[in-house]
Amino acid sequence: MSARIVLATGNSGKLREFRALLADSDQLRNLDLDSAVVDAATAGVGEIPETGVTFTENSLLKARAVAEMTGLPAVADDSGLSVDVLGGAPGIFSARWAGARSSDENNRRLLLEQLCDIPAEHRTAAFVCVASLVIPGHDGAPAAEFTAEGRLEGTLLTEEHGSGGFGYDPILQPVGDSRSCAELSMAEKNAISHRGKAFRALAHRIVEVLV
Repeated sequence: MSARIVLATGNSGKLREFRALLADSDQLRNLDLDSAVVDAATAGVGEIPETGVTFTENSLLKARAVAEMTGLPAVADDSGLSVDVLGGAPGIFSARWAGARSSDENNRRLLLEQLCDIPAEHRTAAFVCVASLVIPGHDGAPAAEFTAEGRLEGTLLTEEHGSGGFGYDPILQPVGDSRSCAELSMAEKNAISHRGKAFRALAHRIVEVLV
């Protein structure tokens, strides 16, 4: 395996978005990102339990675990949907809002049912992401750690629109747009997304690892 960095995820959508973001760097133009940037499973790492109580804690613990197990720099993120009228929920429980092994579709359906009587002016929400980069040291302890946060503000729709993206994308309409996140192209989504903003804030550090 010629990997140079591991993205601590089993989500193929996140891996595609991450590679697409890095592909915009002139310094990485000649790098085969499909082999240089791999997911945790390809690197031989299983699922890392998210035992933290904040996005930052979960992001760091995943990146630290993967870096320690692989000996490679690791990038991780923890992200979710924060709904104002629900006091920030689903938050860190976004991926399992309808149950521990729930699907994206079931999570969206449950949330829309819970908000069915909430008028548009109170359906404000945001995607939140904290991304972490952990560079392992020679003694197994992290040599360096970096974190960054990104947000995508929007309004929750009353029904799903679009077939792109994943997670809650079909039901969040970004501020200033008439489409859901699932109706945006990957380039459009990366330009405004919470994950894109968080990863871009770490991009110069990640490029240094890859060049």
